[in-house]
Amino acid sequence: QVQLVESGGGLVQAGGSLRLSCAASGSIFSINTVGWYRQAPGKQRELVARITRGGSTNYADSVQGRFTISRDNAKNTVYLQMNSLKPEDTAVYYCNADVYGRTGALVNYWGQGTQVTVSS
Repeated sequence: QVQLVESGGGLVQAGGSLRLSCAASGSIFSINTVGWYRQAPGKQRELVARITRGGSTNYADSVQGRFTISRDNAKNTVYLQMNSLKPEDTAVYYCNADVYGRTGALVNYWGQGTQVTVSS
């Protein structure tokens, strides 16, 4: 069993910054691609940023140039640095990861989410 725990959300004024963390724990052999998603009230969940184990990244157009995803494989942790935040970034942010367990099985996991609120 693997757990993904997000942290770092909160309330920030427009133009401010937050750094989200996604820490994985449990029966982990390795973690492949990890993505940050977000879901605003009344909207579908959308991909914000994604990073492969090797460090290749891609971003949603709406956050390109403002958000940076990174990872520390030794700590099984992925980060999302969010700068120049806008009110439209307000959402619950979720971590998603493809994890190889110690049995060799590849399983996809979601975290519980962390709220980000940007005030204007």
